[in-house]
Amino acid sequence: MNRNIEKKHLLAKRMPVIVILNIIAFITLLCRLYYLQVYEASKYQTMSDENRISTRFLLSPRGLIYDRNGEMIAKNEQDFQAMLITEQTPDADKSIKKISKIINLSKEDKVKIEAQLKKHHRFIPIKIKGNLSWEDVSKIMLHSSELSGIEISEGLSRVYPYSDIYAHVLGYVGPVSEQDKSDNPLYMVPGFKIGKSGLEKYFDERLRGKSGTIKLEVNAYGRVMNEIERNAGIPGENITTTLDSRLQKLAFESFGENSGAAVVLNVNTGEILALVSTPSFNPNLFTNGISYENWNELLNNERTPLINKPVSGQYSPGSTFKVVVALAALEAGVITPDTRIFCGGGINIGNIRFHCWKHSGHGSLNVIEALKHSCDIFFYEVAMRVGIDKIQEMAIKLGMNEALHVGLDNEKSGIIPSKSWKYEKYGTNWTKGDSANSGIGQGYVLVTPIQLATMLARVVNGGHAIVPTFIKPTEEELNKIPRLNISTRNIEIVKRGMYEVVNGAGGTAGRARFNINGAKMGGKTGTTQVRRISMKERVGGIRRDESLPWNLRNHALFIGFAPVENPKYAVAVVVEHGSSGSGVAAPIASKILQEALRLDIR
Repeated sequence: MNRNIEKKHLLAKRMPVIVILNIIAFITLLCRLYYLQVYEASKYQTMSDENRISTRFLLSPRGLIYDRNGEMIAKNEQDFQAMLITEQTPDADKSIKKISKIINLSKEDKVKIEAQLKKHHRFIPIKIKGNLSWEDVSKIMLHSSELSGIEISEGLSRVYPYSDIYAHVLGYVGPVSEQDKSDNPLYMVPGFKIGKSGLEKYFDERLRGKSGTIKLEVNAYGRVMNEIERNAGIPGENITTTLDSRLQKLAFESFGENSGAAVVLNVNTGEILALVSTPSFNPNLFTNGISYENWNELLNNERTPLINKPVSGQYSPGSTFKVVVALAALEAGVITPDTRIFCGGGINIGNIRFHCWKHSGHGSLNVIEALKHSCDIFFYEVAMRVGIDKIQEMAIKLGMNEALHVGLDNEKSGIIPSKSWKYEKYGTNWTKGDSANSGIGQGYVLVTPIQLATMLARVVNGGHAIVPTFIKPTEEELNKIPRLNISTRNIEIVKRGMYEVVNGAGGTAGRARFNINGAKMGGKTGTTQVRRISMKERVGGIRRDESLPWNLRNHALFIGFAPVENPKYAVAVVVEHGSSGSGVAAPIASKILQEALRLDIR
């Protein structure tokens, strides 16, 4: 009894404390509710909207690319795609099997579909196949009742109407890959494509434009319930290039089955009128992801169709380099227009015998005659007199030994050696034999075709340092082109030599000459060895190039300009393993220059 009384007294004492604690807890709860529902209401409203509203990107049409005459060379075409939404079909595999009987699905297509099925949610559309023809679309629509979960989606696809003719210039667009790392959220948008190479890559930011947005109401699983708002983006910028599709096509076709490169420049502005690399490839194959079969075929082709040879191919310039050596020697004063050097077919330098291409020799020649007949002995001697450092100095002035930054991938700088270059690279001193080899554009000397065209343009335009470009320069930019410190008189001497190469009796490119209403071509041939000729072979007889495997034959080169009296165009042609500069490269260059004159490209 006493214990019960004590418990009641204890409870009575504690009750006020319990009541006070409950009141405090209740007030705390009320304060917390007020804080969340009133003070932070806007914050949680926003969070709620963010969970309810999904903002997604709308891809803008990619800008178009035109040639100088308004011809479209990269465009967008309506693209129909077969899409699968797995949540709308009880059996996705069955739908895929059915549609594969209607449209052709390769093994690679099926592998990609399988990967997407594992990766994406059931409500996200998966591309079955793109670039469907009207016939394919009609077949799918006809069998739509049997193809649960399959629907046709309409969009834009990049198309290159000139196909392989412009492949190395334009490059191509393609899906974003793991190598294309970026913080740009657009890279995560399904179907978004970027420039992968060529001008598509160089002008990618401008061609993309600005994406739009669409606000969608979604449920807790992310499924779209309703469209709330749509803001259109800004279409990509259209780009007009300096290229001329008529000249580009002729230059490309002039190579036939040959492998090589050609570059055509406006000598006064640097505008690139044509840039060709052969063999080529179809860039349309890359737009939606090239097949393994096609990729391996391109990759394993011995004629390297994936290499952009005008900017990435590095070749010994051979006798085309004699233009540089002649100018360097004239500028240094080690020869004059009247200086004569005797060619007897060979010359001893140290304990090595250096040969002229004409075994019986050319006799006594001056610089114009030496260029005309492409005499090796003359230029061995001149190169040793002027020295490699002066030759390098002139070559750099004329645009060699450095990348020209025209906007294409993997542009190479070439090599114009010097005494210090050789010592740094090989730890050995420069020799007279090195100078002799450099004098005829062999040895360590390497250049790209676009450097050869630039060199020639700078010479024949009177010594103005034009830079190759795919975008037409403004008048202000043209007025700022610097004049090189090269004597006009010496330039005219070299130009006269190149005139004689084509138009003089016995010139090495006589078969390529033309006369179009008084307009003639000047130029310089070049043939470079890709194998060393042994002394045994020289004694027993040098094997004819035609009897050698393709990859052991000489490279054929030619640089040409027209018209001679008032030059407008310069071309550089390299035919890989073409055997003869005069017999193979010069006729191609002649065709190209004749077409440029006929078109009167301005």
